[in-house]
Amino acid sequence: MTKKILVTSALPYANGSIHLGHLVEYIQTDIWVRFQKMQGHTVHYVCADDTHGTPIMLRAQKEGITPEVLIDAVHKEHSADFKEFLVEFDNYYSTNAPENRELSQTIYRKLKANGKIATKTIEQFYDPVKNMFLPDRFIKGECPKCHAKDQYGDNCEVCGATYNPTELINAYSAVSGAAPVRKETEHYFFKLSECEQFLKDWTRSGTLQGEAANKMGEWFENGLNDWDISRDAPYFGFEIPDAPGKYFYVWLDAPIGYMASFKKLCETKGLDFDEYWKHDSTTELYHFIGKDILYFHALFWPATLEYSGYRKPTQIFAHGFLTVNGEKMSKSRGTFITARSYLDHIKNPEYLRYYYAAKLNSTMEDIDLNLEDFVARVNSDLVGKYINIASRCAGFITKRFDGELLPLAGSNFTATEFALLEELTKPSEEIAEYYQTRDYSKAVREIMRLADLVNEYVANEKPWEIAKDTSQDGKLHMVCSASLRMFSVLTVYLNPILPNLAGRVAKDLLGSNTEFNWNMVENFPIKKINLYQHFITRIDPKQIESMTEANTENLTTIPTAAPILDSSDAPETKNEAEYISIDDFTKVDLRIAKIVNAEHVEGAEKLLKLTLDIGEATPRQVFAGIKSAYDPETLKGRLTVMVVNLAPRKMKFGMSEGMVLAASDARGGPFILSPDVGADAGMRVK
Repeated sequence: MTKKILVTSALPYANGSIHLGHLVEYIQTDIWVRFQKMQGHTVHYVCADDTHGTPIMLRAQKEGITPEVLIDAVHKEHSADFKEFLVEFDNYYSTNAPENRELSQTIYRKLKANGKIATKTIEQFYDPVKNMFLPDRFIKGECPKCHAKDQYGDNCEVCGATYNPTELINAYSAVSGAAPVRKETEHYFFKLSECEQFLKDWTRSGTLQGEAANKMGEWFENGLNDWDISRDAPYFGFEIPDAPGKYFYVWLDAPIGYMASFKKLCETKGLDFDEYWKHDSTTELYHFIGKDILYFHALFWPATLEYSGYRKPTQIFAHGFLTVNGEKMSKSRGTFITARSYLDHIKNPEYLRYYYAAKLNSTMEDIDLNLEDFVARVNSDLVGKYINIASRCAGFITKRFDGELLPLAGSNFTATEFALLEELTKPSEEIAEYYQTRDYSKAVREIMRLADLVNEYVANEKPWEIAKDTSQDGKLHMVCSASLRMFSVLTVYLNPILPNLAGRVAKDLLGSNTEFNWNMVENFPIKKINLYQHFITRIDPKQIESMTEANTENLTTIPTAAPILDSSDAPETKNEAEYISIDDFTKVDLRIAKIVNAEHVEGAEKLLKLTLDIGEATPRQVFAGIKSAYDPETLKGRLTVMVVNLAPRKMKFGMSEGMVLAASDARGGPFILSPDVGADAGMRVK
């Protein structure tokens, strides 16, 4: 029975490039969509850029452009990256679209009419330096539940707790670093607390993975708070109807972007929007998301849909994070790799698609991109096993038999070939089930097990030896024909993962222009092959080295004076030297400083508080981001180098009266600079 299915992936934020971590989700989804289409189902796959919020507004201001110009440029970049990685959306849209504005306002009005919207006067953090209310993600501090440091204002990434920004301990603005002040404002709330029983039933109805449902259960134990869906101007987003100066919080209109993107597709293709989104729809809706946004998709989103009269997701599939070489992606190690950088160096996007498939399963476990294993697996499986079958046999068919393959009917093959062909087609339903349940790693293992059987057959029969004796042409024709028919079965199995390679093999070698379907496992339309050509090449480890080198941020000689609040505040690496004059350099007053005392800073993840003697009557106080490298006790009594004429900086922990110099790079650090023997506190560095 064929189905009508709508599939979405989480919306990438329009404030940065697509990187290899993002691609886990889009590749996972695209493989599933392609498999569903091979099963004969009608499938629509939509997505969009998530374009609203303060970060977009601030970045546009910084670049001197409008938010609309910024998100348009990012949309073009994202679209190009997805296309090159063969992620085939039926529509890739933007949340800053008229369809999304209309739907967001409609849903809001329905929620309000249903008694699910309330207004409250609240205290909210306000940045006195930037003169703006601070969005949750622009406030950081200590989690009020588990006391983890440097957590965002809406939820804790350590314990998963959600809370109001005003509950943070030692809060500070991630925009200016200033301590925010509290200021009253009227906000609009979705009464999530009234939806608790519905959500308890819905999250246990099979819509979530077991581990995801269990996570929801933990949140129910703490009780559900009403959800603040408004933000104050200035804000880039949609204004709330009948509420001047109030805007929809980005998480209200972002998931509605799924609906908007599909609505645009409906207008383009003549589809029925209501058929897929009405409350009692019999179509199926699947969301693929990262586990970090499970709370929004499994609580806020279904409640929003339920109480505004729309259908809920059939299932939500959450995946884990990506690590590279066993660790978080790192700019200093060159493993924070963008989609574009990968394409520049490795070239072939299907190598990454294959490797991710070989790692992915149906759980929320993190997966690791081990770059050495990546090279080995691609070279071994795709080149050494899969393509190897065709490269060893196809040439004999075109040179000796005019490209004609022996048909399966009749007595063209022996019992050995028929048994092996049956061995390859027998797991068809099993492999299909692996694709269906997103256990791609099991599918890949089974497909490569079958490839091993075919390679073993070829190695045992040795067609290159048979070809030396023309009297054995009949056997040569049989062995190579059987091998290529087996190769065609493997091609069908691999098509969801490697659509470009499988398509080229089918058209350019196997002579089939037929669109892939799962029934082709047992009946691939192949009678005559074309001349064999080189389809893929091995990855050279030097390509990996080049890619990581190109992505390694050179952190050498970055002076440390204050904490880096987030990656956007990190110093930018210069590709070219920028020169200063001798007059500029002489303005910097460098002195030898003796570390009189060093201590931890309460509430700071990266900082140590240093008391420095530079030969003045009063020691200087400096906050330095060197906590990861030093035990404070080991620093006491040491000499270092300090910039003494740097303007003092008021921080939430106190006044920092200078800067100590430190260095780091991909090999480690930071390392404070130490003078040679004979130097003493107060000496001027010349």
